[in-house]
Amino acid sequence: MRHPIVTFEMDNGKEIVCELYPEEAPNTVNSFLYLAQLGIYDGHAMERLARDFVADMSYTAFHREEARYLIAYETRDAGFPNHLPAAPGFLVMGGYDNGIAGGEIFFPFVDKENIRWHYPAFGKIISGMEEVMRWNTLPVCPVDFPLDPSVRITAPVDPPVIRKCRVETFGESYPQPVKLKEAVLPANWG
Repeated sequence: MRHPIVTFEMDNGKEIVCELYPEEAPNTVNSFLYLAQLGIYDGHAMERLARDFVADMSYTAFHREEARYLIAYETRDAGFPNHLPAAPGFLVMGGYDNGIAGGEIFFPFVDKENIRWHYPAFGKIISGMEEVMRWNTLPVCPVDFPLDPSVRITAPVDPPVIRKCRVETFGESYPQPVKLKEAVLPANWG
């Protein structure tokens, strides 16, 4: 079986290509593919940019009802045998205290021990890493964070936009994700 390939076509014409690893984080991959096929990522501007930390495509479930769900952690910290680190060069899913977001992807700029095995990496960047690292140099501005005013959130002044997210599964089908039932969703998802 070939690994799925995802291509993020950015608004500046650059592409970020990632190979996904369902054997490492199967439900996380299923969730990402499910939302990509619904077009959740298409036309979405990066919402959070924390210099020397992460580029977070969303912390609001993309303002889309279809993306407002949580899945179980598929990380070493949660006892799951995922061997991919949440580190530069990897595609990672964001999470909350009671579960991983269904589709809130991020790209780490640095390798930090507190996120390395806490968030599920589920893909590796195979081309376009220079574009991801360019984001770390973009000017940022503060953003109000509704959950806790003491938390400092910054966003890019001129946010990169995913024009289109293309997925190639090489004829393999992937099921819809297993969602956590009755999970309390984050307040910042509206």
